[in-house]
Amino acid sequence: MGLVFLSEGVQKFLFPHQLGPGRFERIGIPAPAFLANLDGVVEIACGTLVLLGLLTRIAAIPLLIDITGAIALTKIPELRPGGFLGVEGFWGMAHDARTDLSMLLGLVFLLWVGPGRWSLDARLTRV
Repeated sequence: MGLVFLSEGVQKFLFPHQLGPGRFERIGIPAPAFLANLDGVVEIACGTLVLLGLLTRIAAIPLLIDITGAIALTKIPELRPGGFLGVEGFWGMAHDARTDLSMLLGLVFLLWVGPGRWSLDARLTRV
C-alpha cells in the first residue's frame, strides 16, 4: 500500500498536467498547483513511511484524509447523472472506486492493528 501512495505521489510531479495540478484544476479543486504539490509530497512522504513500517499509524492518518478526499471528489460524483469523466451510476462508481476503497480499508487496518512484526516500528520497539 505504501508503494502505491509513493508511486502516485511521484507521478503527480512526473505528469503534472494529467495527474497533478492539471487534473486538480479539471476537477475544480481550488489552488490546484499548491494542493496537487502538497498532495504529492504527502503521498511520497507518508507512502514511504508506510512502506518502511516506520511511524505507520501516524503516516496512515494523512493518507486516510487524502484517500477520503479522492473518493469524495472523484468517485462520489459518478453517482450523479452524467457522472464524472464519463462514468455514472452506482456500478460504474463501484468499479472505478475499487482501488480507492481497498486503500481506505487497508489504511484503517494499519491504523487499528499497526504495521506488524517485520516493520521498523516493531524492530525499534524491541531494541
